[in-house]
Amino acid sequence: QVQLVESGGGLVQPGGSLRLSCTASRNIFSISSMGWYRQAPGKQRELVADITIHYNTNYADSVKGRFTISRDNAKNSVVLQMNSLKPEDTAVYYCNAKGPWGASWGQGTQVTVSS
Repeated sequence: QVQLVESGGGLVQPGGSLRLSCTASRNIFSISSMGWYRQAPGKQRELVADITIHYNTNYADSVKGRFTISRDNAKNSVVLQMNSLKPEDTAVYYCNAKGPWGASWGQGTQVTVSS
């Protein structure tokens, strides 16, 4: 098991940028996959991006070219850099880690894109 804590959400205007960080309670060397999901009001939770232990990345079509996920094993963290934000990116963003135990989730951080 691992505990995850997100930070970096907030209010931003369309076209702006935000950087979300997720810090794990222990080293992430053995965690096979870490990623970010989001859930907007009235919608199902969806994958935004994830990164494997081999640094392979996967992005939702809606964020390709705008968002970048990175993994820093030395800091036990995963970062989601979000650029060119749109109102439809508004959601609660959750950090996720997958390992032999199953999956762990953070508490979520709100991202609101509005003028």
